[in-house]
Amino acid sequence: MASYQYITTSISYLNGSAHLGHAYELIAADAMARFWRLCGKNVKFLTGTDEHGSKVQKAAQDRGMPPINHVDELSQEFVRLGHILNSTADDFIRTTQPRHIQAAQALWQELEDRGQIYLGNYAGWYSIRDEAFYHESDLVDGLAPTGTAVEWVEEPCYFFRLSHWQQPLLDYYQAHPDAILPKERFNETLSFIKQGLADLAISRTKITWGVPVPGHPEHVMYVWIDALTNYITALGYPDRQNQDFINYWPESLHLIGKDILRFHTVFWPAFLMAVGIQPPKRVFAHGWWTIQGQKMSKSLGNGVSPFELVEKYGSDAVRYFLMREVRLGSDGDFSHEALIRRYNQELANTFGNLAQRVLAFIDQFLKGQLDGQDNVEDPDETVLRTWGQVTLPLLTQLMERQDTYGYLDLIFSQLQSANAYMARLAPWELRKQGSEAKDRMITGLRSLVIFLKDAAILLSPFIPKAAERLLQSLGTGTAGLQDLGLFMYNPSSAPSPLFQKLEERA
Repeated sequence: MASYQYITTSISYLNGSAHLGHAYELIAADAMARFWRLCGKNVKFLTGTDEHGSKVQKAAQDRGMPPINHVDELSQEFVRLGHILNSTADDFIRTTQPRHIQAAQALWQELEDRGQIYLGNYAGWYSIRDEAFYHESDLVDGLAPTGTAVEWVEEPCYFFRLSHWQQPLLDYYQAHPDAILPKERFNETLSFIKQGLADLAISRTKITWGVPVPGHPEHVMYVWIDALTNYITALGYPDRQNQDFINYWPESLHLIGKDILRFHTVFWPAFLMAVGIQPPKRVFAHGWWTIQGQKMSKSLGNGVSPFELVEKYGSDAVRYFLMREVRLGSDGDFSHEALIRRYNQELANTFGNLAQRVLAFIDQFLKGQLDGQDNVEDPDETVLRTWGQVTLPLLTQLMERQDTYGYLDLIFSQLQSANAYMARLAPWELRKQGSEAKDRMITGLRSLVIFLKDAAILLSPFIPKAAERLLQSLGTGTAGLQDLGLFMYNPSSAPSPLFQKLEERA
């Protein structure tokens, strides 16, 4: 296992407020970062904001303020989003920062020095909402493939020789079939490349809000060559001898929405190959969240505010629901009813109820003490005590493929089994019987305490606050993967419920 892991979200575009899609991606990346830290890896987790381009310039104009004032204000909303979601990002990058402008201009200069850029004239269709150029053959009923409006644009601009990288890209992906997940996104990318790649317009002269092209200040960089560079800016580029760049870039994972797949799996690796940098190790494209079947987005104005959700339900509830409701690569439809149902059934009734029944019984009837003969005879008790160690390799494999849903599903099935064992053990009956029965009760309860500790450790990447509270109730101190399977129990106070049930909406 590599000792480094670099995890990035796409950087949020500052033409509107944060919505559920931003929270979804940030939570997924954070859960992965927390898991790999648990495993002992050196993790760098990057998020940030994309602050240039025509949509940002127009949004600032609509607000009657300079673009820099607009992005300075709005970027702080995304910083706050990380705080309320309990994100552990190591770096928050802004594309207006001097370090990024320097890196973007350095990449441009290196591409130009290697003969990968030439001056020409662009005449074609452009979607402001997508920040993308389209050929006539791309349009569907006069619209971009994404369904957005396009306008005819003619202007001098610089082009990147993308056509030269068609075969190298195909060769790379054929040699690295796991470089893009899920598999259907890999197939989508290959299909797009095989249709033929035309050279890419990478500068604009009709907008002014962007990174100036080195030596040609009348041009600003196309927002995507600017934005994509952020992933290596944060590793110290253009200094390729920087230890962060050397250690982390080979273990890079870009977590993105499927709507920006082409930019990350065609344009970005081509830019990198053109300057002799290997493409990212993996791009994982997650699905969209819809509400009543319609995609949530800033442009459509139908987003669900993550700030309001966290205020209403708490960060753990929001984190758990979004990771548990659908597989990361699939689309999901959001409703408050689904969140409340998932929370009540799984967190409150299954996990929380088990923890409360076990710990409250020990506190009430055994005065918080589990001393006695520990004689494991029941195979179910062996499973409870060892499941964390046995399951960890499977959970690791799931995380290696960004299967956060499968990770939670596996743990939830174990929680159901533990609840069933608690019902069979029936300690409330055993405590009334003789010493042999009481010994069996103590052994069973100790097994359940081990199980709960291990569940808290393994669920901590997803519900960190609840996991920390449970470990505090157990009196374990700081517990990690090295403590899986160990009996650790030293409570200092009576247990309190992990989760309060939510009221069903009328």
